[in-house]
Amino acid sequence: MSEESFPSGPWIGFYNYNFRRVEKHRMDLRLAFVNGSMTGEGIDDVGRFLIKGRYDSGNGECYWTKSYIGAHDVYYRGFREGKGIWGTWEIGSYCGGGFHIWPRQAGEWEQASASAEAEAPVDAIATEAGVLCGRRWEAVETANASPNLRTPG
Repeated sequence: MSEESFPSGPWIGFYNYNFRRVEKHRMDLRLAFVNGSMTGEGIDDVGRFLIKGRYDSGNGECYWTKSYIGAHDVYYRGFREGKGIWGTWEIGSYCGGGFHIWPRQAGEWEQASASAEAEAPVDAIATEAGVLCGRRWEAVETANASPNLRTPG
């Protein structure tokens, strides 16, 4: 791995809740990687945020804090592999999930969204509602008996 593996500029990606394959929440970021320091800013469906953290171009590990302006912080930890940075996020010990971000290419999210919409939907058998991380959610039991969480919308 090298410094070129961490290009500064626009990045795009998503996060989800509870490490399950559920609704992807888009993130748009502008990141700067300089001598092991990672800084930036961005926006997602929660709001605008600032990024401050570290990265290691030797082993690909990176970690940062996403600070929503005037609100809460989210801790991210991941590894640069293949197409981007994959990892986990958490808010304290009570809330977390997964994420994937990558350097943005022109029109890339639009292509990914179109391909995701083409996937066949799974039939729901049962649902259960609740609150996770202060957000309303529904657990949807699928035909293969693996539950998925999604926010009602």
